[in-house]
Amino acid sequence: MERDELREAWDDVSEAYANSRDPTGSDADLIQDLIGSLPPEPEVLDVGCGDGARTLKNLTEGSVGLDISRSGLELATEVVGPGKLVQGDMASLPFAADSFDAVTAYHSVFHVPRDEHPEVYEEFRRVLRPGGRLLMTLPGGRYETVRHGWMGGRMFFSTPGRNRTLSQLCRSGFVDLSTENASDPLGTEAEFVFGTAGTSETG
Repeated sequence: MERDELREAWDDVSEAYANSRDPTGSDADLIQDLIGSLPPEPEVLDVGCGDGARTLKNLTEGSVGLDISRSGLELATEVVGPGKLVQGDMASLPFAADSFDAVTAYHSVFHVPRDEHPEVYEEFRRVLRPGGRLLMTLPGGRYETVRHGWMGGRMFFSTPGRNRTLSQLCRSGFVDLSTENASDPLGTEAEFVFGTAGTSETG
């Protein structure tokens, strides 16, 4: 899908997706582990925040949510103030370098074409302060497809696989990678990866 198509697809399913998700669960607990590793009053960027119930609601007051979908962000205003919500593209984050103590990306990167994932991870590293932390869903399979009927609409999914994703994170400058399994918003299991912003090998 092109970006405009993806934006429209998320606008179409945002409410259904929000209503289908459980706002509690062990993947939400991982956020508390993340916060415990950060400085006091950390500033966190939640990429692909959607309605905000799963991640933003559990993050600290200085957190900012970014999403491609205006409909998702409108739902998120019920969780956080509109001044902390930004519509944008994760492959070109509208923030200065060294802006955040952490980045979270739950179930979001695999909606971007997998050829662009290295750019996304470079952007995550760029906006993180030295030693900043990343917490994101780690895709297990390797596929690129449009799922018709997903949440009553259609949705694009694209991943290069688990091992290639870990390699891409390393090349983008993330170190000390560790993984943990947790329950995801739709009641199934997913793997998540923690990383620390170091120095990019690619520049």
